[in-house]
Amino acid sequence: MGQTGDWTFGIGAHQVDPKSDNGSVVNGTLDVEVGSNVRPTITVEYFIRDNLGIEVLAAWPFEHDISIVGIGQVGSTKHLPPTVSLQYHFGQGTVKPFVGAGINYTLFTSEETEGALAANDLELDDSFGLALHAGIDFKVGEQGAVRIDARWIDIDTDAKLNGVDIGTVNIDPLVYGAAYVFKF
Repeated sequence: MGQTGDWTFGIGAHQVDPKSDNGSVVNGTLDVEVGSNVRPTITVEYFIRDNLGIEVLAAWPFEHDISIVGIGQVGSTKHLPPTVSLQYHFGQGTVKPFVGAGINYTLFTSEETEGALAANDLELDDSFGLALHAGIDFKVGEQGAVRIDARWIDIDTDAKLNGVDIGTVNIDPLVYGAAYVFKF
């Protein structure tokens, strides 16, 4: 899998697992925690050279609970994390590791508040950031592979409550999962 001009299409599921310390808001007085979520994902990759491809990752919107340490859950948000990566696939065998780097754009939608922030307006700004990717493809037949992979994505969003800037939330998740990849 991976000759010049080849295309691949992958379908799978991935978990977005935000780092454990998501930062503080309101002048450092409140620590934020963002929860994990699993959703279906798809990838499309075009090989511009042997073993070198450009991949686009898309997903069903991920949904995350937002909590304040010591207060509890105060809201939730959905996000779409399309990511474009340049990837290098090693070797020609039945087990092919790969690495990649690229750019992520995260679109936040459907911010809702509850608990201590109920009836307030929460806004999360969209984010651009670096994305790193590594994985292994296990060849299955001539046209397919099972992929196990992980990404680190730099996602930082500026938060506003009732139009007032309250700080930056550093989500910076690990995204890991599995997919079936078809070559065509």
